Amino acid sequence: MAKQLNLLPTGQVITTALHTEMQRSYLEYAMSVIVGRALPDVRDGLKPVHRRILYAMHELGLTPDRPYRKCARVVGDVLGKYHPHGDQSVYDALVRLVQDFSSRYPLLAGHGNFGSVDNDPPAAMRYTETRLAAISHEGMLTEIGEETVEFIGNFDNSQQEPTVLPAQLPFLLLNGCAGIAVGMATNIPPHNLGEVVDGLIALIDNPDLSDEKLFQLIPGPDFPTGGEIIGDAGIREAYSTGKGGIVLRGVAQIEEIAPVRGSKRRTAIIITELPYQVNKAAWIEKVAELVNQGRLQGISDLRDESDREGMRVVIELKRDTNPQDVLGHLYHQTALQTNFGAILLAIVDGQPRQLSLRHLLQEFLSFREHTLNRRYSHELEKAQNRLHLLDGLLKALSNLDDVIEILRQAADGASAKIDLCSLLDLTEVQADAILAMPLRRLTSLEQQNLQREFEQLAEEIELLQRLLNDRKELLKALKKDLRTLKRKYSDARRTKLLALDTQTKGQEDKETRRQGDKEENLKSKIENPKSEEPVEEVVLEFSHRGYVRRTQPSAKKPKADNGLSDNDFIIQTAVTDTDKELMVLTSGGKVYPVNVGDIPPTTGRSPRGKPLITMLSSTAQGSQEAVINRFVLPENAETSQMILLTKQARIKRLSLGEFTNLTRRGITILKLKDDDELLFSQFTTPGEHLIVASSGGRLLRFPVNDEQLAIMGRTAVGLQALRLLKHQQMVGCVTFAKDSNLLLVTEEGYAKRIPVKEFKLANRGDLGTQALKFKSKTDNLAGMVMAIASSEVALVTNRERVVRLSVETVPLLGRDATGESVLQLNRDEKIITVAQVYS
Repeated sequence: MAKQLNLLPTGQVITTALHTEMQRSYLEYAMSVIVGRALPDVRDGLKPVHRRILYAMHELGLTPDRPYRKCARVVGDVLGKYHPHGDQSVYDALVRLVQDFSSRYPLLAGHGNFGSVDNDPPAAMRYTETRLAAISHEGMLTEIGEETVEFIGNFDNSQQEPTVLPAQLPFLLLNGCAGIAVGMATNIPPHNLGEVVDGLIALIDNPDLSDEKLFQLIPGPDFPTGGEIIGDAGIREAYSTGKGGIVLRGVAQIEEIAPVRGSKRRTAIIITELPYQVNKAAWIEKVAELVNQGRLQGISDLRDESDREGMRVVIELKRDTNPQDVLGHLYHQTALQTNFGAILLAIVDGQPRQLSLRHLLQEFLSFREHTLNRRYSHELEKAQNRLHLLDGLLKALSNLDDVIEILRQAADGASAKIDLCSLLDLTEVQADAILAMPLRRLTSLEQQNLQREFEQLAEEIELLQRLLNDRKELLKALKKDLRTLKRKYSDARRTKLLALDTQTKGQEDKETRRQGDKEENLKSKIENPKSEEPVEEVVLEFSHRGYVRRTQPSAKKPKADNGLSDNDFIIQTAVTDTDKELMVLTSGGKVYPVNVGDIPPTTGRSPRGKPLITMLSSTAQGSQEAVINRFVLPENAETSQMILLTKQARIKRLSLGEFTNLTRRGITILKLKDDDELLFSQFTTPGEHLIVASSGGRLLRFPVNDEQLAIMGRTAVGLQALRLLKHQQMVGCVTFAKDSNLLLVTEEGYAKRIPVKEFKLANRGDLGTQALKFKSKTDNLAGMVMAIASSEVALVTNRERVVRLSVETVPLLGRDATGESVLQLNRDEKIITVAQVYS
């Protein structure tokens, strides 16, 4: 065996505890991300990549009066000189500086395709062109050559780059900033330049200005895409503490649109502005999806009529539809109303700090005062040096004959310099200037020009000294600069600031009254049981498309799917009373209560019923979660149990006692990991058996007891039900009695019935038993349900086609059988859902 080399001399190995080294290394990495990448500097409001882009363009001379240059040239300079990272990340940062819908005051001017509010990607950097915008050139870079800021070496010490740009405006507030660091994040909204300058000037004049007066001068953010801010509570919280939620809405108008082809005039909701950073195309797609799912009613047409003049999305309404109701649902279920979570976090003296609005403005004023001091000191030094030279030149011209005589007698320049310094009492710098003076300076006109320049420099030095020695004069100059920039670049506010509108107040008052009535009714029931309102027995029917119908029990039962669309069917019914609560379980692992009495009775005008999702809280309506189960809480909730199964095979058993005394906001009953969702729920009793199925066709049977599946609390994540192979997910979960049969259906339309006795008892977490052979390698198990005699199941495809299948027509086969084809599928069509039909 070869002898191992000892590359480290004796005594060079330093023993370090692993946790100490991990802590030190992680903190160094975290601070590198925080300071050097993700968070902006409070002084110029820029992250390092943005600062380097602007400085590289300044070095290239891409000023607003020069032609545009290719973005690829700019990105290349930034990468090669200052920012050795990916070219796409630098280009993405550059693009954002150009987009007028991302930045309130774009720092770069662009020529070409830089994307759109529809989230269209920008053209490649070899096609687009850019240069500095006027506001960034004047407000950030004009003073950079006057020693106003410190410079440091770049990554390889071949170039010098500024640690901060000498910003003359608080761009951190003007354009805002968003960034995610390690353990912290920032999300600063953009503001109006005129309002921010007014606030700065007010703070200069009165450092003890009250927050109330400051908030009057800067009343709220001003987003580049406009919109409306509802209420000021979130703004005040964000400005006072550095963190708060701001409710932002798009701008909607209700109009009567002209008839088309002889049709009657219709009412339409016109959207002209969307909240900040909302993707218009994705928002329209979301509205269309809600309409198709039946969660948003009353809309007959949806189209985008936006052009170069501005945004215009037309939502055409059906007859007899209340526009305000539709608009309310748009606010609750889509991003037409969003909550902007403001976090005023920035780098201050090399450390991340959460700042109030006052502190942020004060930090900028302190920085601006510091840069002005450095600028005026630099200008003073230059003026004094020049004045010193002019003093020597004028002294030489006053003694011209003596100077000429010295030059005649001198053997060389060095001796002439010594003689000039000794005979005329000059410094070496002045003597060098005299020796370098051209003969034309001896003319009378040039002497006058030198004298005039000397007097002007003396006045300038006096002014600079006054500015540096008198802080009041310095602050006057600072305010003058701010007012000049305001006159040049300020514009009108785009985002409207609204108090809680009448509709919102009305809804709040209605909810308050409803809650008060509910409490009063409860009190009345307790004090006088005989005064209770009559309780009605009702039948609730739930459809596959998410509708709920409330009807009266009757001797003659109507057809279950009467009034439903062709691709809808009843999947569940419940007989209950109007004083009970309906529990609605969603795929996000939450449960929401709905009063049965609040479900409107189904009438002939709306036989489909009402979308159940619209009866939940606004939080549930605005989420992407789907309803997976709905049930009335039994009287013995404490002793009843339910099993929950997720897409990634996490399973848990919990008591229904967790569902009691819920508020309208609901509760979380299952914590989900990333990309997981709740798919199945089943009522159970101890001693039953449970079968779960994966898309790979494996079934696992195990008993429901404390050993295999103990009862857990709401906060538990759950246990592993079955070992999933790669690219598989759970497709079924049933509890059953002995001698039952299962119905298995594959994505490609093959089905079979199989007895549960084919599957031996196993342990939770095992791989399971293969329950069928697939016809092709691309096929998967689509669903598993109980094979109830004389019943039907509905097969739903990805084309939203619904086909009913009689269970008894499916053959009873063993585990090795594939099954029979029960549905002819079109190209690229597959079965995605298998559901039992109530009839």
